Amino acid sequence: MKRFEFSKLMLVLGLLFIYLPMLILVIYSFNASKLVTVWGGWSIKWYIGLLDNQQLMGSVMRSLEIACYTAVAAVALGTLAAFVLTRITRFKGRTLFGGLVTAPLVMPEVITGLSLLLLFVAMAQAVGWPQERGIVTIWIAHTTFCAAYVAVVVSARLRELDLSIEEAAMDLGARPWKVFFLITIPMIAPSLAAGGMMSFALSLDDLVLA
Repeated sequence: MKRFEFSKLMLVLGLLFIYLPMLILVIYSFNASKLVTVWGGWSIKWYIGLLDNQQLMGSVMRSLEIACYTAVAAVALGTLAAFVLTRITRFKGRTLFGGLVTAPLVMPEVITGLSLLLLFVAMAQAVGWPQERGIVTIWIAHTTFCAAYVAVVVSARLRELDLSIEEAAMDLGARPWKVFFLITIPMIAPSLAAGGMMSFALSLDDLVLA
């Protein structure tokens, strides 16, 4: 009984440690005073000022746009990479491919961003694209970073699937692409949704690569 009460106490303290600062931040965002340490009453003037700032709101919308594009592209590329790693067990360069897929997980973002910047500069000099860094290059960088997370999440789900269901479908005449879209994709849909939401959050939060 004591062990249960201690665990419950630690759980409550842990949740308070995580969420209490966020709650205080939300409350003080309605503070009418300019000073954080002085409570000047309830007010929404800071939110009104935020909405009136066209430059800042434009930046927010651009960030949301890039995050949406990144989530879609990362789910597509990460799912294909996970399928190759889990279903094609032997092919030349598999170790190298797996390392390249998971490299963004352990590589510092500063190194990744600098490497991509040098790549884009070299491509601009060699083939004339991209002429400048903008939404497309940020999208490519964020997709490269987030696809690794999607690949790990989807790979874990693919390894748990019962292959007999897919084999039965192919024995009944279904082609591999039809099995993939009608059977495999629905079974891994939760992992795809999780990877998409994770990619959206990572892209929205990432500043170093941008």
